[in-house]
Amino acid sequence: MKGIRVLTSDWWRSAAIYQVYVRSFADGNGDGTGDLAGVRARLPYLADLGVDALWFNPWYPSPMIDGGYDVADYRDIHPAFGTLADAEKLIAEALDRGIRTIVDIVPNHISGAHPWFRAALAAGPGSAERELFHFRPGLGEHGERPPNAWRSQFGGSAWTRTTGPDGTPGEWYLHLFAPEQPDLNWAHPRVRAEHEEVLRFWLDRGVAGVRIDSAALPAKAPDLPDFTEGRDPHPYVDRDELHDIYRSWRRVADSYDGERALIGEIWLPDTERFARYLRPDELHTAFNFDFLACPWDAAGLRASIEATLAAHAPVGAPATWLLSNHDVTRTVTRYGRADSSFDFAAKAHGIPTDRALGTRRARAAALLTLALPGPVYIYQGEELGLPEVEDIPTDRLQDPMYFRSGGTDPGRDGCRVPMPWSGHEPPYGFGTSGDPWLPQPGDWAELTAEAQAADPASMLALYRAALRLRRTEPGLGDGPIRLLDTAEGVLAFTREGAFGCVLNLTGQPVALPGHREVLLASGPLRDGLLPPDTAVWLRLDGEAA
Repeated sequence: MKGIRVLTSDWWRSAAIYQVYVRSFADGNGDGTGDLAGVRARLPYLADLGVDALWFNPWYPSPMIDGGYDVADYRDIHPAFGTLADAEKLIAEALDRGIRTIVDIVPNHISGAHPWFRAALAAGPGSAERELFHFRPGLGEHGERPPNAWRSQFGGSAWTRTTGPDGTPGEWYLHLFAPEQPDLNWAHPRVRAEHEEVLRFWLDRGVAGVRIDSAALPAKAPDLPDFTEGRDPHPYVDRDELHDIYRSWRRVADSYDGERALIGEIWLPDTERFARYLRPDELHTAFNFDFLACPWDAAGLRASIEATLAAHAPVGAPATWLLSNHDVTRTVTRYGRADSSFDFAAKAHGIPTDRALGTRRARAAALLTLALPGPVYIYQGEELGLPEVEDIPTDRLQDPMYFRSGGTDPGRDGCRVPMPWSGHEPPYGFGTSGDPWLPQPGDWAELTAEAQAADPASMLALYRAALRLRRTEPGLGDGPIRLLDTAEGVLAFTREGAFGCVLNLTGQPVALPGHREVLLASGPLRDGLLPPDTAVWLRLDGEAA
C-alpha cells in the first residue's frame, strides 16, 4: 500500500511490546466498549510510555463467545471496534510515532459463524465443505458417543453433535475450545492457502508482526486417536507437521520489506521441542510462559531465566519476557498471595492477597523483566499496577471458562476490566458511558493514568522511567547477560556498559555491590541497603562489573 513506511532492523529482538485488549482499552464512541478510535486517541499516552510496538488481541468480526478468539472474518474489523479504514489509520498513525503494530491470528479454529462452517453444516456428511474441519460419526450403536475422549480446553468434551435439517442427530465436530470454535483441518491445502492469504492481507496493510494463538495445536493426528498419558507423539499438541506450516508462513513474512515478525503462543514443557519453533526459517520469537508462571522465589526465577536462555541459545533466537496477559491473574494480585505462581488448573475464587505486598513485588518484577535480554511484553494496565477484579457480579461475567466449568473456574474476566484513565469514579475516563462492558471497582481513583502521571512515585512513573532507560542504555534489550553468584534469596546480573540489576527476595535488607550510580529503584533504598521485595538498576564500578 502507498504511504507505508518501510520497517528496518531486527526490532523484534529488543522491543517493548504493549498488549492492547481493544474491548477494554479506551471507548471512543461512548457505547461502553473499547474501540480503535479510543486507541488512536491514546497514542500520545503510549508514545510517552515508551513502547516500541502494540499487539492487538483479535479485532475481527466475531460473536465474542471467547473474547474475539472465535473469528468470523479475518479481513475486516468487528463493528463494535470500528472499520477496516480505522485499523489502517491506526497502523499508520502509530508508525508515525515510531510504534509498530502486531495483529493476532488464530489458526487452530474459527467461529461457528464463519461462512466456511455454516457451509459445512448445510452441506452435510461427506461433503467437500466438511473436509475443512474434523467431522466424524459418533461411537455406539446410534453414534450417540463422541468419536474420542478428547477434552476441551474450556472443560467438557471437545466434540459437539450436529443436528440435521429434519431434527435428527448427525455427525460430531471437533473443538478444542468452545463448541462455537470448530477446529480447522490443517491437512487440507485450502486451509493452509487461506491463512497465507490472511497473512498477506495484514502485512500489505503495514503490520510489523503476527502473534499466533495456540500455535502448538493446529495439526492433528489423522486418525484422531484417544490421548493417553505419555503418548508420543501427542495427537494434537506439538505435532511435527506444524514446522512445515510455519516455514511457509516465514517465507511469506520474509517476502516483505523490513522485518516482519512471527510470534508464537507456545506452552511446552520440553525446552528442546520449544526451541524447534524458533529455528532461523520458522518463527522469530515465542512467548516464555515458564517465567510468567514462576513463583516469587529467587532460586526459581534464576532457574527459569537460565533454562530459558539455554533453550534459545542453540537457535539464536531472543528470549521473550512477560509477567501477565489477558488470560492470567494480574501480577499485583498474584504476587500478593502465599502461592504466587500461576497455573490455569489451580485458578479459584477468593484466595487471600496482600495488595500492598503484591504491588511492591510487581514493581520489582517490572525492573527485573525490563532488564533481561530480548523483547518484553506489557499487558495494558500492568503499568498502572491494576489488581485482578475478583468480585464481578456473576450476571456480568462473559468468559466461557467460567460457564463451561460450572462456575468452579473464575475465568479471565477479572484481568480484562476496562482501563481507568481519569476521574474519581467509574468509568474513570474509559468512555462517556457510565456502564462499561465489564464493571470497574469503585476504589480505582488513585490508579488512573491521570492520577499516576502526577505522582513521581507511581507505578506509571516507574514504567516510564524504566522504558526510557531501556532505550538509552546500550546494554539493555537483546545482548549478553551474566548472572552473578549471590547470597540466598538475591538475584543479580550484569549487562554490557557496567549495568547491573539486583533483586532482593529475602526478608531482610541486603548490601548493594560496588557502584557509581543508582539508575533506578523500584522502591526507596534504606541507608544504602536494598529492602526486601525491591529491585535496583545500577551503574557498577569497575570491580563489580
